[in-house]
Amino acid sequence: MSHPLLFLRPAAQGFAVTVLVALAGCESSSSPDLAEPAAPVAELQSAPMQGALVKRMAMPAPMRMQESMAMDYRSEPREQYANLPDNPVHRVAETPVSTFSVDVDTGSYANVRRFLNQGSLPPEGAVRLEEMVNYFPYSYALPSDGSPFGVTTELAATPWNPHTQLLRIGIKASDRAVAELAPANLVFLVDVSGSMDRREGLPLVQGTLKLLVDQLRDQDRVSLVVYAGESRVVLKPTSGRDKAKIRNAIDQLTAGGSTAGASGIELAYQMAREGFIDKGINRILLATDGDFNVGISDFDSLKQMAAEQRKSGVALTTLGFGVDNYNEHLMEQLADAGDGNYAYIDTLREARKVLVDQLSSTLAVVAQDVKLQVEFNPAQVSEYRLLGYENRALKREDFNNDKVDAGEIGAGHTVTALYEIVPKGEKGWLEPLRYASAPAVEAKSDELAMLRVRYKPAAGGDSRLIERPISQDITKASDDLRFAAAVAAFAQQLKGDGRYTGNMSLKDTAALARSARGDDPFGLRNEFVQLVELAQSLKP
Repeated sequence: MSHPLLFLRPAAQGFAVTVLVALAGCESSSSPDLAEPAAPVAELQSAPMQGALVKRMAMPAPMRMQESMAMDYRSEPREQYANLPDNPVHRVAETPVSTFSVDVDTGSYANVRRFLNQGSLPPEGAVRLEEMVNYFPYSYALPSDGSPFGVTTELAATPWNPHTQLLRIGIKASDRAVAELAPANLVFLVDVSGSMDRREGLPLVQGTLKLLVDQLRDQDRVSLVVYAGESRVVLKPTSGRDKAKIRNAIDQLTAGGSTAGASGIELAYQMAREGFIDKGINRILLATDGDFNVGISDFDSLKQMAAEQRKSGVALTTLGFGVDNYNEHLMEQLADAGDGNYAYIDTLREARKVLVDQLSSTLAVVAQDVKLQVEFNPAQVSEYRLLGYENRALKREDFNNDKVDAGEIGAGHTVTALYEIVPKGEKGWLEPLRYASAPAVEAKSDELAMLRVRYKPAAGGDSRLIERPISQDITKASDDLRFAAAVAAFAQQLKGDGRYTGNMSLKDTAALARSARGDDPFGLRNEFVQLVELAQSLKP
């Protein structure tokens, strides 16, 4: 019953704004002196939470107001996202090798869910396909050869294109119980600036951190650093046995002032070094909306700071909170530069998922600098495209270069990568070249591609290589692949033009996901179906 309520509240707001618009229009037609104050109301209409609904319900208004209402209903001028173009289609004869870093972040999905539950479509930059697919667990094989993770591949028909196939590559890291984790030295770095003074800000942060406090063991230690106009230490490194003391420090936090995020990060690393545990887990958890406006605030300098500090053996995880002024681009990239992971916390339920149910994955790294490389067989595949991972692309030569940073995999993490491929002889996306002759290839009829995975052990040292040929045998798609395909289709549909998904509608996507829910103990897949249906009602 919670979902209809979440949907109706924005609708009611949209209706209230529409009534104000109608009244303002009537007043301006009868009294020119009253026309000017109506402008702020029109500006409110353009907010994403109300835009789609207002467009349908608004009554005729004076031309000046109509022009201000013509703003893109998807826009969110105060939230910051990186708009990256989709990965291009590659011809195997020209570019047979695809290389990228793994990504275990899931923040994009939770953020997209927030927009939909508020009654608006997300900005295109908020949609990162790989993070949406990786939000869900899948039944991949565990490692059996001493490696830190197992590798699974599957090939099946593409649901949106009869001429292509979907290749799924799945990685499943070995899991660890929380009791088996190394001692943890955690620094809670909390933004207490004025922008966090709202229900979705500091109060949700406090509830989130207290969930994690409940999981602490005696051998763990926690520090608490806050920042607003300036940064300060609220709690020095404190044993996990002193839970009441830690909770009390969290409860005392209040919000107000500007945002000196860089100085807070510097102080947090200082506290992490002070409480450093050799061969333990040393990690900062940054809880903020990313709206840095005092001190170092430019994107590249903040990323460079995180990249430099990770050399000290302290990782940086970012937990995104808040609305309206949320800087999602910074949050995702800071975690990447700081060898951590990024999650967006929109509810306490999501906080429990990240910091209780998946605590081992969030804190304990089992493999570092994990890179994937796929070499397609030109005798079997003519074209391909990688779905998502646009900001994780690597050069071919980066794969064997241990100095090139890549993503980490935590205990129990699953990572999914999807390729859409055009089998030899099928209709592809690209026009054939007029002057290029077909390259001579050595036919290997049983190999579609060669998969290579390179990683460093969690303890450090030289990288190790896993190689595995991928069979061209196509099978009936498993529920996991069908569900991942539905999520991938949804991400592409949210981004707009449908150039790859063809005639597949949101209704088709919901039906595919519904039929592939399988075992869904936490209701995550069922929730996804409801989100697709919400998006269907919001699409113009």
